[in-house]
Amino acid sequence: MHHFFVAPSQVEETRIYIEGTDVNHMKNVLRMKNGEKLMVSDGNNRKYLCEVASYEEGRAFVNILETREADTELSSRIYLFQGLPKGDKMDLIVQKSVELGAYAVIPMETRRAVVKLDEKKAAKRIDRWNGIARSAAEQAGRAVIPRVEEVHSFQDALKRAEEMDVALIPYELCEGMDAARELIRSIRPGQSVGIFIGPEGGFEKDEVEEAVRRGAFPVTLGRRILRTETAGLAMLSILMFELEQG
Repeated sequence: MHHFFVAPSQVEETRIYIEGTDVNHMKNVLRMKNGEKLMVSDGNNRKYLCEVASYEEGRAFVNILETREADTELSSRIYLFQGLPKGDKMDLIVQKSVELGAYAVIPMETRRAVVKLDEKKAAKRIDRWNGIARSAAEQAGRAVIPRVEEVHSFQDALKRAEEMDVALIPYELCEGMDAARELIRSIRPGQSVGIFIGPEGGFEKDEVEEAVRRGAFPVTLGRRILRTETAGLAMLSILMFELEQG
């Protein structure tokens, strides 16, 4: 079943209106006809089973058949602090992070990051990544659209993480799988979690040391060295398994 997001203000008593590029997608790409069912989320943990009613003046109107409380979100908000990778790897990272339950993705400049974005380039990339996040949220049946935030410096990222209940930094020189398992399993539902992932070259030792001084916990992901586009997804998968309810 096709899934779309709207703002809460677009939800009326018995119907919802959809606007923007989603209307063209419904009408001309998916060729959705009157009476065809779809799911609509208001980004506020509520879902609506609907059916297409009409297309009018650049809007699609759908009738509400059933209102449901969303049950697709993790019990904790997970923030992925991702060191800027080369090429289009960030596209994949954003897409899969949203599928795995991340609440937000925060691009991050680190010393070994090759990619440097000026303000104009950064704005264009962030717009693109937020579009990818929206599509991934629709595909995954998420109740909210995770946000890709502005590019943070490493220092700003650490400051942001200090507001969270737990911050984890996977590091290839860290040892002790039992300690990592115990730490991850100690995270309680409702706690906010930050995950720090370095770029292709990883973190420099003093970056990890500073993160630890400011409250982050270093963890190992095993004996194999993972690529930057794999490490965050592995960490999210582990947390998803531990925090999934029901």
